Amino acid sequence: MKIVIIGGGAAGVFASLAAKEANPGAEVLVLERTAKLLSKVRISGGGRCNVTHACFDPRMLVRNYPRGHKELLGPFHRFQPQDTVNWFEQRGVALKEEGDGRIFPVSDSSQTIIDCLLGEAEKLGVVIKTQSKLQSIRKGEKGFDLKISKENDLHADRVILATGSALAGWDFAKGFGHTVVAPVPSLFTFNIPSFPLAGLAGVSVRQAKLKLADGKFEEAGPLLITHWGFSGPGALKLSAFEARFLAEKNYEAALIVDWLPEFSEDWLRGLIEKSRGARQAGSLRIVPLPASLWKKLLDRAGIPQTTLANALSKKAVFQLCESLKRDRYQVKGKTTNKEEFVTCGGVALSEINFKTMESRRAKHLFFCGEILDIDGVTGGFNFQNAWTTGLLAGRAAAE
Repeated sequence: MKIVIIGGGAAGVFASLAAKEANPGAEVLVLERTAKLLSKVRISGGGRCNVTHACFDPRMLVRNYPRGHKELLGPFHRFQPQDTVNWFEQRGVALKEEGDGRIFPVSDSSQTIIDCLLGEAEKLGVVIKTQSKLQSIRKGEKGFDLKISKENDLHADRVILATGSALAGWDFAKGFGHTVVAPVPSLFTFNIPSFPLAGLAGVSVRQAKLKLADGKFEEAGPLLITHWGFSGPGALKLSAFEARFLAEKNYEAALIVDWLPEFSEDWLRGLIEKSRGARQAGSLRIVPLPASLWKKLLDRAGIPQTTLANALSKKAVFQLCESLKRDRYQVKGKTTNKEEFVTCGGVALSEINFKTMESRRAKHLFFCGEILDIDGVTGGFNFQNAWTTGLLAGRAAAE
């Protein structure tokens, strides 16, 4: 049996290992169009590689996927983050969990993960060719005929498409009758023109709640103030869940920030009123916010920092609660999160059998990774999708 995998990223390489382990006698070939393998693995987590996330309950895990949460529940019961941890540790890669649940190699180097994957491929006898671009693929009576740049034509009994968010991969999928959901960016930071908090760049809060004025979702998480707007896990999570809505709005929307989601407005109002004394409002320390942010929110409420706390009117208290619980900003544009780029969109999930990752349109054609309309929030979830769908596709293709 000859299995050809198109794409040398995380999903494609992992699929090749699963296929060779399931059927050692099969010929497994990975074709990568660029000169580099595992490029996203290399840059993930600032070069440290956020391998997965310490969320070991599949029902909780799927909540981190704006697209694909229903379809991934079954696959995650078969291969979830604990299985990923076990897989790497059994091959000599020590992993560690950080405070926010992200899991990295103890070495803090993505090269450790790359060396493990490629070393396993060499050990198993997987053949990997770079700078091998798929030009065409056709389904014949007995498998697939592939034209590859700089190579003789190939025949494959099974093909796994793991081309990530590349347009060419989606075009090949369309050639087999698949629907491709239009791709739009996901996981980005919010740009806010004339950002009133720009002077606080670098200040963060442990937990804030964000929503778009006309959006469907409300997301909570750490929030980072930048020179241009908002970043951090809370902002990135909201951008992922509202990716399509924001694309439709051309990335212009009203963003509402609750700086103190753990406190009700009534409780806050009572706290402010009880704290009235001869101290100036700017020096009050009644809520767990950075002092510089508290002063800025007073400014946004129209309250001079020198105002004595016992002189705050009911209107001023109301305005301050508005700033604390419903602080409003006008988003206009987005910025990619560091070097990482995640796409919302891809091959329609209803056209895939998630027990095997096989196409429902073409027998013996399989899909895994970001070519599918699946994306996760930041924190290692997109790699977990790659490992799980890659493993299932590889095993099924090898049968």
